[in-house]
Amino acid sequence: MITPIHPETRIGHVHLKVSDLERSVEFYTNVLGFEITARMGSSAAFLSAGGYHHHIGLNTWESYKGAPPPSGSTGLYHVAIVLPSRKELARAVQRLEEHGYQIDGAADHGVSEAIYLRDPDENGLELYADTPKSDWQYDANGTLQMYTRHLDYDSLMAELSN
Repeated sequence: MITPIHPETRIGHVHLKVSDLERSVEFYTNVLGFEITARMGSSAAFLSAGGYHHHIGLNTWESYKGAPPPSGSTGLYHVAIVLPSRKELARAVQRLEEHGYQIDGAADHGVSEAIYLRDPDENGLELYADTPKSDWQYDANGTLQMYTRHLDYDSLMAELSN
């Protein structure tokens, strides 16, 4: 039997190649609300939530003025950004709408509720909030039941008035 990875292992940060650093910094700070923690001149920026050293790195080292990868190629599908609550997910959606950013999709996955969009370099983003673990559903064999269903947008946005 293979020994599994330690259960406290986590994904640390994502580092994205972007074509225009200032455009990406503008999106991740002003639209999504991350804060700049460090910069490397005009070629890289590091962003975080809550004072962590960085959750997102952005650089133009190999991609300055580059084009997004073509459809049908391999690479990153999306970066998932976990928000601490359903209300914070609703706030993120409200910010996106205020800045005129298009949402590509929304879903209830049983274990989370998610909004999907693309950043200025066409990198896929998932903004989501976990459903309380006590509400997760399992089949008779104890297998977690995940699915993709319509997200109740009105219910989500009603969180803003609570």
